[in-house]
Amino acid sequence: MKKLSLIFVIGLSAFTMKAQNDVDALLIAGAENAQRFTNDYLAPGTNGLMYSMNGNWFNTAHAKPLGGFEISLVMNASLVSDDDKSFLMNIEDYNSPDYDFTVAFADGATSKQVATALGENNPEIDLIISEKGNPLSSERITLPSGIGNASGNLLPSAFIQGSVGLIKGLEVKARFMPEIKTDDVAFNMYGAGLQFEATKWLPADKLLPIALSGLVAYTHLGAAYDLTDSSGVDGENQKLENDTSTWLFQFIASTKLPVINFYGGLGYISGKSESDLLGTYTVTTGPLSGSQSITDPFSVSSEISGMRGTLGTKLKIGFFRFNAEYHLAEFNAFSVGINFGFR
Repeated sequence: MKKLSLIFVIGLSAFTMKAQNDVDALLIAGAENAQRFTNDYLAPGTNGLMYSMNGNWFNTAHAKPLGGFEISLVMNASLVSDDDKSFLMNIEDYNSPDYDFTVAFADGATSKQVATALGENNPEIDLIISEKGNPLSSERITLPSGIGNASGNLLPSAFIQGSVGLIKGLEVKARFMPEIKTDDVAFNMYGAGLQFEATKWLPADKLLPIALSGLVAYTHLGAAYDLTDSSGVDGENQKLENDTSTWLFQFIASTKLPVINFYGGLGYISGKSESDLLGTYTVTTGPLSGSQSITDPFSVSSEISGMRGTLGTKLKIGFFRFNAEYHLAEFNAFSVGINFGFR
């Protein structure tokens, strides 16, 4: 059940309750070390999610006429490569002359590849945190694993999306995922976009075999996780908040055939994901036990920016349309959409 929950939540927000509990435990090695590890551990997940969030903003370059609409169920997934499943952890980065404790791999290694939120440590990898001058005062913690192969090497996302034609060549779009809220987790996703078809303004518009347009789109994810009942560290008001936003700028070209069409484009995507570990945390084991409580221990963030290429096809049968597309980018992704509309 933990593994299934992990797959579900990381596909939506790149954070999991399992990962959060293990990150809490890393506070035994100090807030700075916990922040350093968490940033490396989560970045591939948040970056892959930002690419997944931006699939299927369009399925044609042909803008809808005034009042034309389309409602879609969109399912996206970024592909996870082996390089995204681990990072090199150098133990020297976790030891400072200013610390009154030391951090070491349990097997004595000075560096090794450890799992990100998308990978898995098999076998488990342990750290030993010891008080300087007192090796008998030590604590052993296990580094967190991620989802490994349990997700099928995919980072999924899904939306309900609507689009409406405005004045000549303009089409407005909106997407959202219904808010999910439980006793411990609450998050939501929404986005908006504007597409403009340049060929609508050409005299020979109806004679051209293709349509050309541009798109700008914004997508946002907000999430909050209550850690009060699941944290491995004593404290109060413990929670983790995530805020992820992306922008997509895309050039689109498509055919204008009655039944089956092909589309593609070149775009630029940028985004930032920020997460804050909030509340008070009191370490009660290890060299730092008995130290003053830490309030709002740290924040971590990751950013993406780069070009994206898209190739897709769309089948129209009456009021129903089906489309599928593939994206080439830092995280390759694919998407499918089931659409109902009227032009």
